[in-house]
Amino acid sequence: MARIFHPRSALSTNPLKQSAPLGAALAYLGIEGSIPLFHGSQGCTAFALVSLVRHFKEAIPLQTTAMNEVSTILGGAEQIEEAIENLRKKSAPKFIGIASTALTETRGEDVAGELRAMRARRRDFDDTAIVYAATPDFSGGLEEGWARAVAAIIDALVPDRGMEHVGSRSHQVTLLAGSHLTPADVEEIVSLIRAFGLEPVVLPDISTSLDGHLGDTWSGTSLGGTRLADISRLGRSRHTLVIGESLRPAAEMLERRTAVPSSVFPSLTGLKCTDAFIETLMAIAAVRDVPERVKRDRSRLVDASLDAHFSIGGLRVAIGADPDLLFSLSGALTSLGADIVAAVATAATNPVLDRVPAEEVAVADLGELEARAAAAEAEILITHSHGRQAAARLGLPLVRAGFPIFDRLGTQDVCRVGYRGTRAFFTEIANAVLARDHRPHPSDFGAAPIEQEFEHARSQTASH
Repeated sequence: MARIFHPRSALSTNPLKQSAPLGAALAYLGIEGSIPLFHGSQGCTAFALVSLVRHFKEAIPLQTTAMNEVSTILGGAEQIEEAIENLRKKSAPKFIGIASTALTETRGEDVAGELRAMRARRRDFDDTAIVYAATPDFSGGLEEGWARAVAAIIDALVPDRGMEHVGSRSHQVTLLAGSHLTPADVEEIVSLIRAFGLEPVVLPDISTSLDGHLGDTWSGTSLGGTRLADISRLGRSRHTLVIGESLRPAAEMLERRTAVPSSVFPSLTGLKCTDAFIETLMAIAAVRDVPERVKRDRSRLVDASLDAHFSIGGLRVAIGADPDLLFSLSGALTSLGADIVAAVATAATNPVLDRVPAEEVAVADLGELEARAAAAEAEILITHSHGRQAAARLGLPLVRAGFPIFDRLGTQDVCRVGYRGTRAFFTEIANAVLARDHRPHPSDFGAAPIEQEFEHARSQTASH
């Protein structure tokens, strides 16, 4: 079990985590025809919008209630109502997801109560699904915001179902996707599920909204995502598959509401955890054999593991990420013999941190990760794009993972889950190690540097 601790520091240097409202916005973007709405100032929204656009290289329909000095003091209920009315007129969204910010949370607004009163008064809003999640910037990070948004969507849009409805759609399963998954990750998991004759309803589904495609016409809402009609039918699924420990509370809420059983998979990166996922799919689909394509992918992963372990075995790794991603990538690497010598997480709310294969996990920033990586003589750094300066100072290769990644293209196409994704991840790490510029030095072989030999010879001559 890893020891979780918070280093004592007077300030944050090169922050690792992103805000909870941004995580909620990401989750909301996985709903069809959606517009995320930040209840806060324009500055809060602008910063998150820039991060999302730089990461996905796409137009992001993120909006704000534009709180000012007066509304911050007197309350922002009117700002929310006005924002919803304007969005309905201009973009006609099917779904508006509201996320609070530190500005409104510090004041202590009862946004949920104000929304109920507004919906009772404004019957013209009935054709738009409106969901609110409390996501203060000062509590948790992107992963927590995403999880709270998913729970809020389930609470608002999934009706209570009795046992008689469970499995009424015999081939439907629910897939709750964690914030650490890329669009390509979700796409790969969906492909695995369909290989067993099952049809998944993904919540939220960024694989169809943030996968990088052009729509036929301009739209002021998300292009793709989970359909609202499908969300209302989650109670008819045979099973709920949950990827990421952070979504366990949302899964438990869904199970209480619908009586649909669920299985939580903290990771799908690695051979053993993917095998467990496949075994669960076989049980749900009531089949005894695995499709040939899946068998071949597993065989290729085993072969790639044999090839990559020469580079990964004994590799000293420093990694900084949200808890679910930290656990997934570190667990896969240690399965090939890597050593996690420095681990930094964004928050300590996720119990999966206890299972990270490292002696210690610091809840801190990239400054702490850099210091610990240097002290532990790490050989590779894994984190998002803000770690590039630390990697340059340490002279280490940087494998980019997490959010944001703004200095590379194709972020949405990176897959590190399942047999195929794990194979690609092992190859990526091994290639990063092989590509590192290394010039042999006599000291590498136990010999003294030439300067020391010269000084020794000169001192011997002088003594004679």
